[in-house]
Amino acid sequence: MDLIITNARLRGKEGTFDIGIDAGNIKAIEKAGTLSGTNSIDAAGNLVTESFCNAHLHLCKVYTLQMLDEKALKSYHGGDMGAAMTAIEQAARVKENYNASWIIENVRRCLRHAALNGNTHIRAFADVDSKAKLEGMKALLQAREEFKGIVDLQVVAFPQDGVVREPGTVELVEESMKMGANVVGGIPWIEFTDADEQTHIDEMMKIAKKYNADISMLVDDAGDAGLRTLEMLAVTALKNGWEGRCLAHHARAMSLYPTPYFKKVSALLKQAGMGVVSDPHTGPLHAKVKELLEEGNLVCLGQDDVADAYYPFGHNSMLEVGFLNVHLLWMTTFPEMEKIYDLITIDAAKCMNVKNFSIQVGNPAHLVVLDAPSVYEALWYHKRPQYVVSHGKLVDREKMAI
Repeated sequence: MDLIITNARLRGKEGTFDIGIDAGNIKAIEKAGTLSGTNSIDAAGNLVTESFCNAHLHLCKVYTLQMLDEKALKSYHGGDMGAAMTAIEQAARVKENYNASWIIENVRRCLRHAALNGNTHIRAFADVDSKAKLEGMKALLQAREEFKGIVDLQVVAFPQDGVVREPGTVELVEESMKMGANVVGGIPWIEFTDADEQTHIDEMMKIAKKYNADISMLVDDAGDAGLRTLEMLAVTALKNGWEGRCLAHHARAMSLYPTPYFKKVSALLKQAGMGVVSDPHTGPLHAKVKELLEEGNLVCLGQDDVADAYYPFGHNSMLEVGFLNVHLLWMTTFPEMEKIYDLITIDAAKCMNVKNFSIQVGNPAHLVVLDAPSVYEALWYHKRPQYVVSHGKLVDREKMAI
């Protein structure tokens, strides 16, 4: 075998185990002391789990906070999030100087952090609009190739500043798909009318169907209980046969939904096979994560931002994201912490349509050897993993050093 992990604890199982990896896949899982080989690492009784998945990262914007003032931060983090649209307009100024040559340097730094933190799968957004043009897209596509086999990037063509509001953006999104983007993005709530919001969704759906691509849209991301773009996206997915291909991000207005309407939307999401990515640590409002889980909806957590105009922190550590959201969501019992861990691993993979993402014989080996014997302690201390395995190979920590 190519690699053996010895003396590993596994979630939900008593005792310790050896994990054999060959040709990129998990070949064997046996009781500790059973497997042997020349290339092995000792988990020493610590927990081994699936690696981390981040379904929401604005990768073209990382480390741009200090290129701007703090106006967007103040607007976005205002108590009722009523100025979220203003924040986006203020944050857009950084894109006037977009150039792939400096964006790629920031992206590399961020992805090295991701690799060291065991974050092997990322849905990464690149703004495409009249200011950004295709500069962020070029950088992310370059990074996808550079980090292939270490961090898998699903690159999203994201019309951050609108589609109807920004003439020419539809063409930029389509050009991005021709260049090799994986996912069609959207942010319909940024448009000025309900009709324009629907047009935004419809135009992006046309491109997704043309290129057989998944869709990721930021919906209802403001303090307005009347926003309905989450519902619009689900209905449009159903009408177009795109069930299981659409992912909703943020849905912060959901926190203001009346209970009857929330129940209706929850049922609609299940019909559309649509998951919700929530990022409670980056804004005062967030989707009703616990209630969605109780209703049987698919949910995950995302990093969202790393030191940009919307959030001043972050270093691509999904354990840190999990730790923060244990508090913000008040999911502090042991079973709830186990669920939080799902939201940054297996459930995040489901949201991203990453297949066969679990520790089972025959599945791809995307694993972390944690510096903790349990999920509870992993979240508590949120230390970097001792080892990261991506596509069956150990990630070289020296090459990824910051």
